[in-house]
Amino acid sequence: MDDVYLGSLEILQVELQFEMPEKVHAIAMSSIAATHMLVAAGTEDVRIRLCDLASGACTHTLSGHRDGVWALQWSATSEWVLYSGGCDGAIRFWDIRRAGCFQVLDQNRSQIERRSNVTSSTQRQELASAPVGSSSTSEMQRPVAKRTKPSTVSKPSKIAKIKDPGVRRSHPGMTLANDRSTAHHGSVTALQTSDDGLNLFSAGTDSRVRLWDIESGRNTLVNYEATKIRTHQGTQLAVSMDSSLLFVPSAHSLQTYDVWSGRMHSKLVGHYGNVNCCAFLAEDQELYTGSSDRQILVWSPPKSVTVEDQEEVPKAGVAAVCEDEDAWSD
Repeated sequence: MDDVYLGSLEILQVELQFEMPEKVHAIAMSSIAATHMLVAAGTEDVRIRLCDLASGACTHTLSGHRDGVWALQWSATSEWVLYSGGCDGAIRFWDIRRAGCFQVLDQNRSQIERRSNVTSSTQRQELASAPVGSSSTSEMQRPVAKRTKPSTVSKPSKIAKIKDPGVRRSHPGMTLANDRSTAHHGSVTALQTSDDGLNLFSAGTDSRVRLWDIESGRNTLVNYEATKIRTHQGTQLAVSMDSSLLFVPSAHSLQTYDVWSGRMHSKLVGHYGNVNCCAFLAEDQELYTGSSDRQILVWSPPKSVTVEDQEEVPKAGVAAVCEDEDAWSD
């Protein structure tokens, strides 16, 4: 059975082999996709390629970055929205059904207040489930247009330009002012969405970790202290199940931060090389880290010991455990 299973894996690998013109730095697949089987691949030639697992071909490319793409992350609320981070310091939002990105994050546009998770998540689910072109918002939520006084001077050329259906509107993210915006002063190395899909975490080679509000596209100005991200490759962040803790690879350690205060919760040390990636398994409450030292470590929270358990352990056994304890250095 093992030989048959391995053979089937080899055949599957050959059938779904995608050839890229440049190095592949990041791949991502949507966990909520129900109508497509697309894998996004970020390459060194500044383009994002969408590969269809059903047909085994690349469907189309997303162009907009000015340097290699190191980080990709699908939206947690919409199967059509993709986030990308590149070596040009930009983070772009894409709707893969349309041409061009629809938003570019700017680190100088900020907000301090925290939005309500309940209201925003409900609205996002309604928008994600609504078909394209339909009106899913109520009349109370629609912005009211300002009433202006009728102008005495007629401008037929401008009116005709506005009403002309043949005029193509440019995407907000592709305007000249927003297209040059940057989210980091260095390369964007990692992207990670929160569990509820309302926020986006980003890390860059400027040793900065930023928390973004996805709906407004603004920097929340949370200061994550003492991060060291100097790697010249893509990395991977992780978030706890309740989106309260953020795990960030930092040099030879993995640092744990409180999401909204930015304070360091703990520092996990055990690797002998740079930590490049991490993943959090919510079912077992375990954390996995991968490093340049070619090791994968598994971290778990300390087990609580009750008073009854302490009484059951004999004193001789406790002494033996203390003598046998690890004494290796930091």
